[in-house]
Amino acid sequence: MGYRALGRTGLLVSEIGFGTIPILKGSVPVLPDYYNLSDHEALSVMEHAFRLGCNLYDTAIVPEYGDAELKLGKFASFIGRERLVISDKARFYDGNEMYAAVETSCKNLGTWADVYFVHQVDPDSQDEVFEKGGALDALTELKQRGLIRFTGIASHYYDILLRGAADCRVDVLQGSGNLLERGMLDRIKEEPLFRQKGLMINKVYAAGLLPAFFPVETLIGTVLSYPISSALIGMGTIDQVSAAMGACRKASGAPPSFSQVLSVLEKEYSPIPCDRCQRCVCPLGTEIHTIFRQYQYYFLGKEYWALKKLKLGIEESAKFCQRCEAMPCMDMCPMGIRIPDEMGRVWRLVSGMPPVM
Repeated sequence: MGYRALGRTGLLVSEIGFGTIPILKGSVPVLPDYYNLSDHEALSVMEHAFRLGCNLYDTAIVPEYGDAELKLGKFASFIGRERLVISDKARFYDGNEMYAAVETSCKNLGTWADVYFVHQVDPDSQDEVFEKGGALDALTELKQRGLIRFTGIASHYYDILLRGAADCRVDVLQGSGNLLERGMLDRIKEEPLFRQKGLMINKVYAAGLLPAFFPVETLIGTVLSYPISSALIGMGTIDQVSAAMGACRKASGAPPSFSQVLSVLEKEYSPIPCDRCQRCVCPLGTEIHTIFRQYQYYFLGKEYWALKKLKLGIEESAKFCQRCEAMPCMDMCPMGIRIPDEMGRVWRLVSGMPPVM
């Protein structure tokens, strides 16, 4: 296992981080896998990862990740807290709510969190998070108090991660990316501000879909070829841990090009050549890259989940796209995608499907 600096925190973290979603037990059928593990089973899986060199464990407040936070606390007590780096998170944007969430997480863990993230910051919540008295201010105060060691911003949006990279209060960032959705990783690689922060990347397997099409060592090696601190992999079985850790050792050489990735997927369906760089901006506010992502996921194996999300406003967006004369999104797209045509294709797919309950 290789280790990398977590920005300027002084911490060294394993190149593979343990994502704890799959170890939860309860009634939350989260993606990518839902194993309903007991405490004993969960601790065995986490220990196997530790014995293979993993020292970074990423979780979230109960009940967002079910009881995974509680299990991680038990594991930290069992294996030795000083031997682990724990990152935790909560989806609260108000400072008072975040303050209370961190105190709750520390009780659940039975210890401190090395990094605590404001989770899934989006365009609607970012100003509340970053403004005076927001969640980031709360984390900064909690850091000063010693309840957490470092502050973090987690988001699927490049512009928000860039805002975090430019903010002196933020120590660590968490974003998403993989060999298909590599546009944001390419932009991060080009921007010097990100070199000042620790950077964890999730969705390396794209919600568990990509291992059916590409070797795990290719998926992990592609993400680790970027200037990041750790690739977070959701692991719920001993075999999954062994595969990820083994792939980390085998990963070498240049990752496949985007066109090579598309050529593999073209054997199964007609992919939209979007790498989610997020440069396209729609006057209506449609997240074009998100719609294209759900289209890909529909064909990659998450039919129900992707279709349910695609039905949210796609008709309005597709019709607006057909009427739009300016089409600024096409000027912004480095891939040269004919966005109105592709939006129409997605709408035709969705309109031909039965209602999603």
